[in-house]
Amino acid sequence: MDEEEDPIDRALGASQAFDGLIGLELTEVSADIARGRIEVHDEILQPFGVVHGGVYAAIAESLASRGTFAGVVRGGAMALGLSNNTSFLRPVSSGVIESVARPLHRGRTTWVWDVHASDSEGRLCAVSRVTIAVRNPE
Repeated sequence: MDEEEDPIDRALGASQAFDGLIGLELTEVSADIARGRIEVHDEILQPFGVVHGGVYAAIAESLASRGTFAGVVRGGAMALGLSNNTSFLRPVSSGVIESVARPLHRGRTTWVWDVHASDSEGRLCAVSRVTIAVRNPE
């Protein structure tokens, strides 16, 4: 008899989804913290040669969504992005971007996360506040 795959492991392994398209590697995901990294490559740069702002927003939403999911899936709920406010502080054109998400609020219907993205030298390059909706599948 095949053992059913853990829903968290299944969701975190979704490299064929958008995360895989941009090259996001998840390094840690739980309801307490989510971490990921992305190597800078030509496909994620905007025309001026720096990482496109949407990449930072996408990383932040992915980490917050996955962290929320890890916290609510065993109760039968799902996690969906509700809002994302990302500020860009420093341009990055090469190297690696490391991002860390930490929950500020874990409510019944919403979770709120702060996400910090840093460059290869550890300098803060973007910050995000992401709200994730917690919903029961219908």
